[in-house]
Amino acid sequence: MSVFLRGTTSRRSPGRGALLSLVLGVTLAVTAGVAACQAQPEEDFGTPAVSPPPSPPASAAAAGRVPIADGTLPAASGADAPVRLRLPALDLDAAVDAVGIEPSTGDFAVPPSVDRVGWYRYGPGFSAEAGSIVIAGHVDSAAEGEGAFFRLGSLDAGDRVTLAGADGRERQFEVVARKRYEKTAIPLQKYFARDGAVRLTLITCGGPFDPRTRHYRDNVVVTANLRPEG
Repeated sequence: MSVFLRGTTSRRSPGRGALLSLVLGVTLAVTAGVAACQAQPEEDFGTPAVSPPPSPPASAAAAGRVPIADGTLPAASGADAPVRLRLPALDLDAAVDAVGIEPSTGDFAVPPSVDRVGWYRYGPGFSAEAGSIVIAGHVDSAAEGEGAFFRLGSLDAGDRVTLAGADGRERQFEVVARKRYEKTAIPLQKYFARDGAVRLTLITCGGPFDPRTRHYRDNVVVTANLRPEG
């Protein structure tokens, strides 16, 4: 699976913050699919509560892309990386890798192993107080079989999600929405936003599988809101 973040990145020196100038167009696909994830996908539900994004410039809108105004690497993002994602409803306990952009392709660098998931380190981190914490994962591959997010599209409202940090702290989330979009129609500003209530965004591919292109047609996106402590 690859997540294409079309745009440009500046060369980054080790140990320094990076400036990322992106015009995002997200596409997820397995390298070689086993079968369609959901021949008859579950009905969508929920509407994530987020701040309305600004209207994109006409040139970006015409190209079907979403401008990200500030791609600066957040301060201390490396120290704020989540390390595990737990989804009890799916019996999933997956390691989380901090990922960025593949310099040669501009792709979201999702971990190659299908049993691991990738946190987008250019966005909000584990202890974020606002915005969308984005984690993407494989649905499957011909070589390794089912991926960590193979059954992501079966999550229901109220399902619990636990995100764990490197220091052992945990944050509890609750699924509030599940949406499926054709890859050209996913509202990127909503799901990669840095404003609004803190929330967890989980992304994989789904819908019909095209054996000719070896891509899934759609994206499955699950939104989980932070549960109050106590």
